[in-house]
Amino acid sequence: MDASLNHRGSPYRGRLAPSPTGLLHLGHACTFWTAYRRAVERDGTLIFRNEDLDPQRSKPEFARAMMEDLEWLGIRWQEGPDIGGPFAPYEQSQRRKFYLAAWGKLRDGGFIYPCNCSRKDLALSAAAPNESDDEPLYPGRCREKSVQASQYEAPAGVNWRFRVPDGEMVAFDDLRQGPQRFVAGKDFGDFVIWRRDDVPAYQLAVVADDAAMAITEVVRGADLLKSTARQLLLLRALDLPAPAYYHCDLMRDESGLRLAKRHDALSLRRLRQQGHTPQQILNRCRQR
Repeated sequence: MDASLNHRGSPYRGRLAPSPTGLLHLGHACTFWTAYRRAVERDGTLIFRNEDLDPQRSKPEFARAMMEDLEWLGIRWQEGPDIGGPFAPYEQSQRRKFYLAAWGKLRDGGFIYPCNCSRKDLALSAAAPNESDDEPLYPGRCREKSVQASQYEAPAGVNWRFRVPDGEMVAFDDLRQGPQRFVAGKDFGDFVIWRRDDVPAYQLAVVADDAAMAITEVVRGADLLKSTARQLLLLRALDLPAPAYYHCDLMRDESGLRLAKRHDALSLRRLRQQGHTPQQILNRCRQR
């Protein structure tokens, strides 16, 4: 599979898509500034999407903080839902109908199957994957249950997995990281697209939203390169066009670890409190 960028030639549409599960840090600032600048340079539209699917970890105070911090940094977006005005973000928690429609299409097409495996690492978080972006390769114990998928009228109660085409190479040219190649069934296995607690997983929600919002370019961190391969398979199964992808280099701390939301010392909120200016933050982004 070689990803075709069907949106080429369309007006540029990018997005900011943070999750309100903690304070934004310096790495987020650099990635979101890149997304903002690429939209401005192409006279495009930038959309803000609050990826608040995780009911345990998503907090309103973090949502408010991330909007305030991005505005302080000088990042502006031009589109939001009809309710709340043009600068209110889209909220994934309010977009369940889009995810259910995608789940139904995948079920009817035979692309997904119910999974009752109980290991803790099979219950994926709705938040974006961590740095390794690796879940253990699924051994396929429930693959034969694909024939039962049509018996489910709703996804709740089991994990739903996407059946990857074993041995197929998923290839795409990243606008920052260059050519990427991943082999389905080797580099990643059948992955969860809906959780047993009735929460759509990150991979499905992102694909459904990017398509519904007609995103032409996705700017995000390089930790999500392998997720792109998974999402390209979902896009094909849903008969949706693929955007272009630009995966930014990761920001790391002094020990070489990738920055995470637990790095409070480098959160934008803490840096602001310490008197840093937006220009100082952006200068640090340019030095990485």
